[in-house]
Amino acid sequence: MNPEQIISSLKELMATGEAAGKVLTDPADLENYGKDWTRIYPPKPLAIVLPKTTEQVQALVQFANENRVALVPSGGRTGLSAGAVAANGEVVVAFDNMNRILDFNASDRIVRCQAGVVTEQLQNFAEENGLYYPVDFASAGSSQLGGNLSTNAGGIKVIRYGMSRDWVAGLKVVTGKGDILDLNKDLAKNNTGYDLRHLFVGAEGTLGFITEATMKLSRKPDDLTVLVLGLNDLTNTMDVLQAFQKQIDLTAYEFFSHQAMGHVLAHGQVQAPFDTEAPYYALLEFEAVSDQVMEDAMNLFEQCVENGWVLDGVISQSETQAQNLWQLRERISESIAPRTPYKNDISVVVSKVPGFLQEIDAVVTEHYPDFEIIWFGHIGDGNLHLNILKPEDMAKEDFFEKCQQVNKWVFEIVERYQGSVSAEHGVGMTKKPYLQYTRSEAEIAYMKAIKQVFDPNGIINPGKIFD
Repeated sequence: MNPEQIISSLKELMATGEAAGKVLTDPADLENYGKDWTRIYPPKPLAIVLPKTTEQVQALVQFANENRVALVPSGGRTGLSAGAVAANGEVVVAFDNMNRILDFNASDRIVRCQAGVVTEQLQNFAEENGLYYPVDFASAGSSQLGGNLSTNAGGIKVIRYGMSRDWVAGLKVVTGKGDILDLNKDLAKNNTGYDLRHLFVGAEGTLGFITEATMKLSRKPDDLTVLVLGLNDLTNTMDVLQAFQKQIDLTAYEFFSHQAMGHVLAHGQVQAPFDTEAPYYALLEFEAVSDQVMEDAMNLFEQCVENGWVLDGVISQSETQAQNLWQLRERISESIAPRTPYKNDISVVVSKVPGFLQEIDAVVTEHYPDFEIIWFGHIGDGNLHLNILKPEDMAKEDFFEKCQQVNKWVFEIVERYQGSVSAEHGVGMTKKPYLQYTRSEAEIAYMKAIKQVFDPNGIINPGKIFD
């Protein structure tokens, strides 16, 4: 079939059923839906399909198999690995119009959603019903549930609540063969062989499409309090973490460099937490459910100062102040975005973080002394974000090429520390050449075999994770 015939057939498919889907071919729509936040690969999709039902997705996959049409899933397009980029004439399947919350059971604390439900929409729904959905990150206002699950998104609460995977009670998927599977049926206990839902979580849409997800909810945390500490040295991040975790259950433990905070402050919307300057900062969050917890926190703070780990600190006295302190961390990505950062999302076991970060920072600084390096991340779970900022007088293409040269050195350190080249952003196309630094040859072979079972014709998100 030629492109015109494919588009015509897509329009016929989306017209079926009680709720009609859409097919978009306007250049602006192709540009918008064909990319994510990486901006490395120019989008070149053939068309954009916005289905309304699981059955329409199934019909689309069956058509794609019959005519060897490649399909690329698209959620909120906030990804950072080019996992949802359509760069080779594929048809994008966007879930913006499958955005309804379908069912809620207060007794079971579960909610069934379509894949296009926005993260913040789910968070607000949980709050309205006296519950809590804890997976949270800066893109919560635009990222979609299907995309979150496909990349097993983590965010700022992992130290307490885990990853997206930990909150999935059940999934409805359309496989690359065109079968509809209802996985786990929302059961808390179901020990009947392979749990296929967990193959789809983190698969980056390479096995099929998640169309519905039943998510578990939790009780809402009480009196969340934020403590920001100025650290004397990078290794003090672990000293402080160990000290606090012995007495207090943290809901978050983040870190950022002084350079990172400088970019946030330069925007003028946030103030420095205190007058003392420190090379690194830690942000701790916990539930201050009693006077005893607050007393413990203040005693721990004083101990950290006495030990020389902490130079200064501030603790929130209200919910508003807690939110303002969070802005120091959450506005970093936004504040450095104009500098076209080259991002690496890496992780190791928590205890190895200081040495790991110091080695990588030394390598990057040595080879690129003129580049500004910005560090921040979810240090409480071993996840670090390395951001290299583009000089204003350098072309984007030249900058990316130079940054890719340093990847080999960075990922050799990752491999030596037995870490991951992608902690939470996925592999997509940007990390595909480096998969072997985290996955063994045998693991990759098994992954390819699984892909072949679910998508024998290779039509679902081809060229992502591996070729």
